[in-house]
Amino acid sequence: MRVVAFGFMTWGRRTIEAILDAGHEVPLIVTHPDSDNPYEKIFNESVSELAAERGIPALVRNRADDDEVKKAIADAGADIMVVSNWRTWLSPEVFSIPRLGTLNVHDAPLPAYAGFAPLNWALVNDEPEVGVTAHMMNDEFDAGDIVLQRTTPITDDDVVTDLFDRTLAMFGPITVDALELIAAGRTDWTPQDRRAASHFHRRTDEENRITFDDTAREVFNLVRAQTDPYPNAYCFHGTTRLRILRARVSEKVYGGTPGRIFLREGTGVAIVAGADARRGRNRGLVIERVRLDDGTELDGTEYFTQMGGYLTSHPAP
Repeated sequence: MRVVAFGFMTWGRRTIEAILDAGHEVPLIVTHPDSDNPYEKIFNESVSELAAERGIPALVRNRADDDEVKKAIADAGADIMVVSNWRTWLSPEVFSIPRLGTLNVHDAPLPAYAGFAPLNWALVNDEPEVGVTAHMMNDEFDAGDIVLQRTTPITDDDVVTDLFDRTLAMFGPITVDALELIAAGRTDWTPQDRRAASHFHRRTDEENRITFDDTAREVFNLVRAQTDPYPNAYCFHGTTRLRILRARVSEKVYGGTPGRIFLREGTGVAIVAGADARRGRNRGLVIERVRLDDGTELDGTEYFTQMGGYLTSHPAP
């Protein structure tokens, strides 16, 4: 088929490569300009460079709603459009131009986790799985009928980059398989249950701030949702910012005040956690590896040479 491709960053590039490698013709690529957003600098394999390497005409836009884009899509004579990691809204006037419509590929098991940073949010929320959905685009964000969906389980050993690797590997195959079904004339897709829908915003520095009123499990999930190369979860020891690189839930129960630097446990140091920690029923967070603002990395037992004191969400005045 002739496929107009909208894509950005590594997800977009891998999707378009798979489309080309499967023998489809791509007469036009539309991509975003480079971004200053820290999350958009992490996995930024260039779609523009792919277009240049393959000799494919490309348009670069923040928003694809101008007459030049619409004309280019129409002139491409595409059977279908494929969208992968496009970051702004596409109007029905644009996505309905190809005769078979537009297939969107999203790294979440829709209808849950529409929007941004679904892998990070899924880990924060202690979900049992993540996945990728290929769905037909309609005029509601990430809400069209599902063509194919694939998932992968989350274990306690997983960090966000593990989920990135596993879901990224799904992008090309699910796109190619969905195109094959569409080319065969299939239209019996599965409507999304909108009662189960959830929508998430972009993550910022504020979302990475640790509060020890949260349970140890919740803080552990935040830490592994923000491992390198993502901006790390952090807290403060006095006025010193600590980026937490590795942590786990304690084996023992620790009672007292949330944030209290309590005791060495194994390879790290246990911090009291949970708003009700005074009752003495909660596991603590064992911090095993930290990074300072100057880039110095230390094991928890190297940094916390004395017990006592507190970790806080904001620097001490």
